[in-house]
Amino acid sequence: METLISSGPLTLHHFDLIDGELHAEGVGLEALAVTVGTPAYVYSTATFQRHYQVLRDAADAHSGALGDALIAFAVKANSNLSVLATLANLGCGADTVSEGEIRRALKAGVPASKIIFSGVGKTDTELAFAIQAGVRQINVESPAELDRLIPIAERLGKVPEIAIRVNPKIGAGGHAKITTGGEGDKFGIPADEAMDLYIRAAASDWVTPVGLACHIGSQITDLAPLEAAFRLLRSMTERLRSLGQVVTRLDLGGGLGVPYVGGAPTASPADYVAMAARVLDGLDVEAAFEPGRLLAANAGVLLSRVIQVTERADGRRFLVLDAAMNDLIRPAMYDSFHEVLPVRPRPSGGHNAPTAYDIVGPICETGDTFARGRDLPPLQAGDLVVFTGAGAYGAVMSSEYNTRPLVPEIMVDGDRWAVVRPRPTYDEMLAREPMADWL
Repeated sequence: METLISSGPLTLHHFDLIDGELHAEGVGLEALAVTVGTPAYVYSTATFQRHYQVLRDAADAHSGALGDALIAFAVKANSNLSVLATLANLGCGADTVSEGEIRRALKAGVPASKIIFSGVGKTDTELAFAIQAGVRQINVESPAELDRLIPIAERLGKVPEIAIRVNPKIGAGGHAKITTGGEGDKFGIPADEAMDLYIRAAASDWVTPVGLACHIGSQITDLAPLEAAFRLLRSMTERLRSLGQVVTRLDLGGGLGVPYVGGAPTASPADYVAMAARVLDGLDVEAAFEPGRLLAANAGVLLSRVIQVTERADGRRFLVLDAAMNDLIRPAMYDSFHEVLPVRPRPSGGHNAPTAYDIVGPICETGDTFARGRDLPPLQAGDLVVFTGAGAYGAVMSSEYNTRPLVPEIMVDGDRWAVVRPRPTYDEMLAREPMADWL
């Protein structure tokens, strides 16, 4: 099961009970459910703003060691245009892993000079697009990628700045599927090979190596593996400079864990940034941080309605929701935990004592199970609940499996709200698929 944490500086969000009803900032969730329907994702602008500012303030406090550090939001965590625009308006950059994500970041107002292009399998078309767009840097993840990038740049007559992504053989994260820095993981280049590749890139007239990059995993709750990776980047920087190479940037990736519920506390963003500054002090580089979950997870909830409660003779109770694994796949994919809360909780005590439920969705898969034996206040058909911590890797990973309409997304700002991705109608879904002309 994913490692989860219960306390820390990012527990503060803006989903609170007001007059007995759960609100997103100043907007009641019952009214949203009636107007937009369920399931639906609801995001809090104030939470995105606060989480970004916590990290920005920490980085600015250590500018002597980290330079004018770039915070580049990992778009894969939540690629909604209104989310990206909210962060762009604060000065946030973007860490992208596809041409589509670059296009989203640009459309949302992120300047190309703040966009990093990462990813282990960039196509020639995507590399060409990134070069033409003038992104800040392309993180090269293999010798084969560099061999493809150089002739593309030459054909376009442009010289992109690149960083070499290092695989430090240090894997960390809340689940094996989100660990990216281990020796057996597909990402990056072993340190010795990365040194050679940096020197080879510097000899080319069509790329300019400016730094090293590293990202070892996600939902990391212990700073020790991150510090080990950062120390390796420092050592490599010093060795490259001793060989006459220019290294001005270190891309430190992301991965710091966030407060879901349960488990042990984690380090704060301030501790995380202070550790990075301590490791890089005196190196005279410009750092980049690539948070995704850290900024987005607790800025969103998934709002759902109870379809029915199915009770069996053996006492097992199934809480059947209208949200399913196609709307929130993390529990099925990662065994991840999301707290489930009633939107309008009933008074506790008496007949309202907690009851154990298996929380499931309507999809025809046993894997469409959010939790087993979860103690919740008594619930009944028609009640509304939310999954907390759903702002990252929620809507962005949703699908239309079982021909279920794609879950909508709602952005709240104070007492105003907007649907920022609508739920498609069935007619719209079917119209996307033209019949073969012989049918």
